[in-house]
Amino acid sequence: GDAAGDGKGNPGAARPGLCAGRCGLAPSVRLWSDYLNVHLHPKSVYVIRQYLHDGDCGCLEAFGQGESLLQDPACLEELEDRLHFYVEECDYLQGFQVLCDLHNGFSGVGAKVTELLRDEYSQKGILTWGLTPVLSTVGVMVGFFPPQDSQNSFYRLMNTALGIAHLARHSSLLCPMSLSGSLGIK
Repeated sequence: GDAAGDGKGNPGAARPGLCAGRCGLAPSVRLWSDYLNVHLHPKSVYVIRQYLHDGDCGCLEAFGQGESLLQDPACLEELEDRLHFYVEECDYLQGFQVLCDLHNGFSGVGAKVTELLRDEYSQKGILTWGLTPVLSTVGVMVGFFPPQDSQNSFYRLMNTALGIAHLARHSSLLCPMSLSGSLGIK
């Protein structure tokens, strides 16, 4: 049975730190990015502080919220500085790839980013990947979120529609991607 456990069907109970040690978990691990073993250049990461997991504003759930983030002059200037840092390093810039969620407020962020890229680099290609999560047959996002209510379904549908419309307008090519056949919309 559970020779390494507590005799009650809890295999790791006798050694509580077993999984933490074996899995490499530290008490400070809170987000998936805490496992990221790739060392990113500091200029390649831009954190939206108000929408951290413990941020002031909660979730970035509407297209307009994402769009309004990049209407802040300080945020826009910071993003442009980071972008120009990399563009100046390129010998022959051919284009850009943008990956963003379609179903939440990040579709608005992606729309503003592609608009910025189109305005600044109109001769360069912009390949945009619009991503949506998979819904199970009971309407629950697999492993991540609770069941959707009608308001969440409405937000999801509107975000996806607005995201596709705006991203397609400013991208050379928009590729919506989902593992479900309906872009995650039921």
